[in-house]
Amino acid sequence: MGTKTVIKDSEFIQDFSASLSDDYLKAKSYVQDVPTQSLLHIRSFTHKLTELLGQDKHIVFSSPNLYDRIEQLNQQRVIDVKTTRALHRLRADGNRGAHPEKYHLTQAQLLALVQKSIKDVLALVEHLYPKVKGQVAPDYRYEASDAMTAKDLCYRAVMEDDAEAQYLVGISFKTKALILKEQELQQDQEFATSAEATSNPEFSGVSPLTSHISAADSFARAAYWFALAAPRHMEALHEHGVALIHGYQGVPEVAKGEQLIATAAEAGVVNAMALLGYFYLVGSESFQPDSKLALQYLQRAAEGEQTEAMANLGVLYYQQKNLTQAYHFISKAAQAGYPHAQYHLALMLANGDGCTRDMIASEYWMAEAAEQGQLDAMLTRAQHMINDDNAFGSDLTQAEDYLRQVIKYGHSVPAMIELSMALADGMLGRIDVVGAAALLKLARQHANKKEAEIIEPLWRSLALQIKNVLKVTQDPAEIHSLNRAQTLLVI
Repeated sequence: MGTKTVIKDSEFIQDFSASLSDDYLKAKSYVQDVPTQSLLHIRSFTHKLTELLGQDKHIVFSSPNLYDRIEQLNQQRVIDVKTTRALHRLRADGNRGAHPEKYHLTQAQLLALVQKSIKDVLALVEHLYPKVKGQVAPDYRYEASDAMTAKDLCYRAVMEDDAEAQYLVGISFKTKALILKEQELQQDQEFATSAEATSNPEFSGVSPLTSHISAADSFARAAYWFALAAPRHMEALHEHGVALIHGYQGVPEVAKGEQLIATAAEAGVVNAMALLGYFYLVGSESFQPDSKLALQYLQRAAEGEQTEAMANLGVLYYQQKNLTQAYHFISKAAQAGYPHAQYHLALMLANGDGCTRDMIASEYWMAEAAEQGQLDAMLTRAQHMINDDNAFGSDLTQAEDYLRQVIKYGHSVPAMIELSMALADGMLGRIDVVGAAALLKLARQHANKKEAEIIEPLWRSLALQIKNVLKVTQDPAEIHSLNRAQTLLVI
């Protein structure tokens, strides 16, 4: 018997469709060093795959939106349920490539996501192979990306003065900077919200950070590479403008940055068009609000499937009281995976703004937004889970996790109050008066006038609860906790 031939994964994709090979190889090669770029290529791969799947059935797509294309293939029974779910999963993963910081991903989580997505691509192609090629899929083996990718990228950026390589090096540093910034804020907040930090003055001003690599360092390096590539690379020009606006290398140069973004927008860079449209929507240092120009640039960016542009188009129409169009574009952005649009779509469905009121659909989109880390949605979902026994997907463990994340990332006083009450009243399956007192004290420190009025009676109630229990308990551990909580509530 002869040995069965096993081909490489790259050959497997090439054999399935040559048109998909380039995106797959690029996605694979950027996994370690530019994971966000890898995810964007996975999204491009998914888009081209829908085109391929529709060709044999002569499907004419009614929308450039990837969500719409997947649903159209599904509704016309071109693809089965397994394929539909797999395509949506790849679409969602690809969307995370644009803004990993908005999904609160660490570098390790981002890398794991990309590696999983590559394997998901292979599994989907293996599933589709018999249907597309009319024969059993050949055996293949996955080969990890060449470890020399980073060195090759840097060599091309430095020695060959390659603008594309310089841009990608800049993107790599920017991604690391955004994640580091998120981690630094998280560590500072975790330190601030600990019971020790809220009660012991000797901890004041002490930072737990010890890493010698800071977000500021990575932002500065990103800005250097963007500036170097900008004269020859329009995406880099856009990123150079963003770097100037946000002061990646020190003092912001807002007006100069906005002009560079406008130049990149005129050159057709989708993200630049989306940002310029936003400038015209709300006004900026260089651009006065102009609804016509906002509509023009946001529309062009939305046609390029830029999800924030879709969402901002919805905002523009909402401001103009055109609720039907507002609902249309916010729906598109939500379906494309943009968490803020999913949250606002949930609100519109709950109120019947531009649509038929649908509380079940509203809860669904609120849950989707919360799952993707949208802080307002997480707070709303947690409140529903804790206070409404009939809430969609009630899970007290999930509710507590949502509240803690909202406190961690959003410094939300309402979330602090909600979690404090839940811990004091045993609504999460346990009573934790120390945690309740620490959170209420932190909330009081950050509260505005209206929030302070809400906190005051809760403060007195918790203090009275502790005092009454201390009178009757004889449990040493409980007495210790109650005394600790009482100390936290001393003004």
